[in-house]
Amino acid sequence: MTPELLLRDLGRVDYEPTWRAMVDFTAMRTAETPDELWACEHPPVYTLGQAGKPEHLLSDIGIPLVKIDRGGQITYHGPGQVVIYLLIDLSRRKIKVRQLVSNIEQSVIDLLAEHGAVAERHGGAPGVYVGPAKVAALGLRVKKGCCYHGVSLNVDMDLSPFLAINPCGYPGMPVTQTKDLGISLTSSQAAQALARHLRVQLERDE
Repeated sequence: MTPELLLRDLGRVDYEPTWRAMVDFTAMRTAETPDELWACEHPPVYTLGQAGKPEHLLSDIGIPLVKIDRGGQITYHGPGQVVIYLLIDLSRRKIKVRQLVSNIEQSVIDLLAEHGAVAERHGGAPGVYVGPAKVAALGLRVKKGCCYHGVSLNVDMDLSPFLAINPCGYPGMPVTQTKDLGISLTSSQAAQALARHLRVQLERDE
């Protein structure tokens, strides 16, 4: 039996030490280490993926930029955004990276559907969208068959920092959040709900 997915609620934590903890967790895990979901929020921060282009940061508005080891370009994290990191042994669960991305996206789509919002994927641009506007972003890193990083869902936040970047490398991409879609979930409620949908998707594929 594959060990169950453990959910850890980290609260509001600084980005960089959380990222370092993911790296350490992945480096030290064994074949018996349970998979974990880490739910959290971050103080305002931009993160730039390993192949990210610095020019996608359009202006310096005083928010720190951290260069990290996930795929993808630049994104923003801040209070009122739910982040769930997936520390998963993909080899043990027999999940390919492409399938994991689909699972994550479907988890967000299903969560929004529960509340009457129609969300979708856009080909070639990982994440979840309502119309043209991005509501959830994702990025992953895989080492020795195990992944870390994860998904961020905009819930009830100040969206203005997105105006200082090309979100995920796309100039002018609009962003939205669940509050503006008429969904009255707190960040904590959204995190619990998204974790539930992630478990459904990941355990279905075992």
